[in-house]
Amino acid sequence: MTEPPQAGLARAARLSALPLGAAARAVRGVGRRLSGQTAEEVLAQRQAESARQLFEVLGGLKGGAMKVGQFLSLMESTLPAEQMEAYRESLTRLQSAAPAMSFEAVERVLEEELGEDWRSLFTSFEESAAASASIGQVHRAVWRDGRQVAVKVQYPGAEKALMSDVAALSRIARVSGGLLPGLEMEPILVELRRRLSEEVDYRLEGDAQEQFGEAYADDPDYAVPGVVEVTQRVLVTEWLDGVPLSTLIDRAPQADRDRAGTAYLRLLLEAPQRAGLLHADPHPGNFLLLPDGRLGVLDYGAVNRLPEGLPDGLSRVLGAAAQGDAEELVEVLRDEGFLRRSVAVDAEAVRGFVDRFLGPLHAEEFTFGREWMRETFADLQDPRTEGFRVSMTLNLPPQYVLVQRVWLGGLAVLSQLGATVPMREIVRSAMPGALR
Repeated sequence: MTEPPQAGLARAARLSALPLGAAARAVRGVGRRLSGQTAEEVLAQRQAESARQLFEVLGGLKGGAMKVGQFLSLMESTLPAEQMEAYRESLTRLQSAAPAMSFEAVERVLEEELGEDWRSLFTSFEESAAASASIGQVHRAVWRDGRQVAVKVQYPGAEKALMSDVAALSRIARVSGGLLPGLEMEPILVELRRRLSEEVDYRLEGDAQEQFGEAYADDPDYAVPGVVEVTQRVLVTEWLDGVPLSTLIDRAPQADRDRAGTAYLRLLLEAPQRAGLLHADPHPGNFLLLPDGRLGVLDYGAVNRLPEGLPDGLSRVLGAAAQGDAEELVEVLRDEGFLRRSVAVDAEAVRGFVDRFLGPLHAEEFTFGREWMRETFADLQDPRTEGFRVSMTLNLPPQYVLVQRVWLGGLAVLSQLGATVPMREIVRSAMPGALR
């Protein structure tokens, strides 16, 4: 691809290709049935074609659209296996790769950010992208002092594309807001816009990466690549060689998955206390298992600055849920803004709803899996169920937007890994006093 479309209409047109493509595949499916293929063969072909189109459209749009695709790739474990099997490979590719931008477009950004003689900063530069993601792609190079480096280059117009997607999301959210009595949309949208606008300034990402690096310097379990050079749209960091967690899924020995999953969860929950930052992009393409066993941590564009650690209110929620006190839990949820005062709820129903997501905290060690994720989310799309009705009453306070993203995304990745992790030990370390 050359560069992602930026205008709202152009991006909407691309997204509209998904349902149109599905309709066309249905017509072709009828033709295949008439030609003698079985219903199972037709369904398998249609699902494979849909998966390819999903990768190409969401990956090619980059920006917020691709972020949606990446979140879908995490949450595939919540859907029935027979529905997701054909899509799993394409969605997993969105966790660590997407269609790359042409080098001509990359070179324009490098010239604008590093100067026309940008090549003099490197002794070599690979023109083929090593990885590509939602707002930028990475090239491997050798810095002028001989260090192997990763050069992240932002797509031209990435900020405009991202804000276009947020605007579209805002319109949809406002229309549907009346259907969700517990949800206050405007503060959430303001927080999302603010966070996404931060992601397109690589100087902020460089600052966060250096802050993580200082906190985890010489740590035997983690590796944070050093920042070499940074401008608003180009970030040069030390290169890390390792295997992405997305590659470990379904393939690595259980011991490797357990070790990586434990380090992954510990980093997500303990970093706010240790570094004053929450790494808020939990998809597995951002984490590498290095040859020496350490977990390499990449991509610090989405962070939540938490100098005091995770919010105290989160410890109160976990504590009330762990004690099984439904009335206390509802009061804490109201205090923290998860339940609006004007919305009436059944306390026991709320306790049951919350407990489904915190169930792993009841065990010293917990083994995650896709079946657990499917059971956890099984009824949340069915209006006839209590779980659905409770979900309609809940709010997401803006200060918890990224925390919620990390918790749900982290559980999804652990479930894809099928990892066994020491849940209570990690939570006790990250949030002292939350569990007894």
